Amino acid sequence: MDVKLLLCAALILTLQLTGSDAQSDECGIAPLNNRIVGGEAAPAGAWPWQASLHRSGRHFCGGSLINDQWILTAAHCFPSLSTFNLIVYLGRERQQLLNTNEVSRAVIQIIRHPSYDTPDQDNDVALLQLASPVTFTDSIRPVCLASSGSLFNAGTTSWVTGWGNIGSDDPLPFPQTLQEVSVPVVSNPQCNAVYGIITDNMICAGLTEGGRDSCQGDSGGPMVSKMGNRWIQGGVVSFGSGCARPNVPGVYARVSRYQTWINGHISSNQPSFLSFSGNGTTSGINQHLTMSIPLVLIILPFLFSLFVLW
Repeated sequence: MDVKLLLCAALILTLQLTGSDAQSDECGIAPLNNRIVGGEAAPAGAWPWQASLHRSGRHFCGGSLINDQWILTAAHCFPSLSTFNLIVYLGRERQQLLNTNEVSRAVIQIIRHPSYDTPDQDNDVALLQLASPVTFTDSIRPVCLASSGSLFNAGTTSWVTGWGNIGSDDPLPFPQTLQEVSVPVVSNPQCNAVYGIITDNMICAGLTEGGRDSCQGDSGGPMVSKMGNRWIQGGVVSFGSGCARPNVPGVYARVSRYQTWINGHISSNQPSFLSFSGNGTTSGINQHLTMSIPLVLIILPFLFSLFVLW
């Protein structure tokens, strides 16, 4: 009897694994991104989930595409929940010149996290629902999201993208071309020694010597790390003390803490959450996301025959 129950459980598990594969097909794949190290200006199409949020014709925050109709961004970008004059641009490389791969959408709903704490910037996440779905292309694709329990150890390489200021006291307007910067994750205890308000809902990244960081205008944008051939978003640009200062990391909302909240608001075509562990290996990705359909078709008849014969 115990063996029969075990086989039944294995059969159910296999069916569950099969059903999760389709949702992960698109997320975190950037066909035009071959970069290992980078400068400042991002190559066209390198970060296909990057969103530019505009109100009254001006960029004010970033965001990330997480499925065909939803954007993940920062709560502090929206002191008001009005969608008037709010436009999201996807597939955008430059803010003023022609972007041939670009699409734009109005926003019909802003959902700010109910526990967002203004003074301490805790739970600094929000969701935007686009007026209509977008079609995925090489230049427009959703990012994978870090699932609950993901581990971003200190030193994990991460990339931050946006059109924010390129210096803390830079008098120039926002850069016209999407910028990218690579920064390592900093442990929460080390980060809290600087700020004193770091919670488990936050993740920090920056260099001891400074010089590389997110800045004003990057808020709401993604912090991603690569695992295998997929990019997984671990953070949402939240706040910092100045920009790129030595021993002062930037602070991000920790995406893995919001899987339940995000899925609770997106009832259909839910975003793909992957488990991240370490830096740049495939061992941390949930194995059901790498199981191929042919393998499942082989396993299912075998398990079923054993179940019937027993």
